Amino acid sequence: MDKVKKFFLPKPIVLSNGKVVQPAMSPMVYVIPILLVLFFYSTSLTGFRVDTLITRGSRFFDILVRMFPPNFGYFNKVWTPMIVTLVMSIVGTLAGASLSIPAAYLSSENMVKSPVIKFIVRSIMSILRTIPLLVLVILFLNMFGAGAFTGMVSLGVFTFTIMTKMFYELIETCDMGPFEAIESSGASRVQAFWTGIMPQLWGQYISILLYNFEMNIRNAAILGYVGAGGIGILLNDRLGWRAYPEVAVILLVLLLSVYAIESLSRYIRKRLL
Repeated sequence: MDKVKKFFLPKPIVLSNGKVVQPAMSPMVYVIPILLVLFFYSTSLTGFRVDTLITRGSRFFDILVRMFPPNFGYFNKVWTPMIVTLVMSIVGTLAGASLSIPAAYLSSENMVKSPVIKFIVRSIMSILRTIPLLVLVILFLNMFGAGAFTGMVSLGVFTFTIMTKMFYELIETCDMGPFEAIESSGASRVQAFWTGIMPQLWGQYISILLYNFEMNIRNAAILGYVGAGGIGILLNDRLGWRAYPEVAVILLVLLLSVYAIESLSRYIRKRLL
């Protein structure tokens, strides 16, 4: 144990007056053994086996081989579901992002003085954030039935909870000088927030919105597996029929779409920040 401690113990520091100071020992001495114990316990609990990963992992490449050559004639049937997926993501993201502004305002320490309102709003947000997206989709499927509308509502709620959390934390760190000056002139707190706080945060708000849009594109592709519309339904159908050349075309269209959107989003965020 002494050798372990010596390994993690920082080198002594010699001050200008000749005094030697020994820095505190790194907490990694305790953290690493705990992580190792948790790792081995997790592998035994989940049945993880390295030999199975090695011997059966090659099957992934067998599927990739079956995808070639892709059936490019299937492109005509892919574009419409892909457009539906994009529309689901756009509408869901914009709806959730719009609702996140008032919710973030009501959750902010420096905007709302009532602890009851903040507690209620933050509690609702915390509860909604604990619900996985797929569970949200299943709940809304029972309400609205299968289709793209269910996907849009699910993505909207998901975006709403994430953006509210991220945005109210930004509000709490902004400069309150303009807000206080506008409020002292007779404006309401909401008016002071909109004219004194939001101009400081529009760039970061749009950046967060674009980041959520990128996530929603990927999420929307999965929602089709449970009947929420979009390209996921087509992908699930082709995988079920083992039509791998057509699966390759679907994945290619999805990959190019996501890459193009991420590139555009990255460019816009760089221009804003």
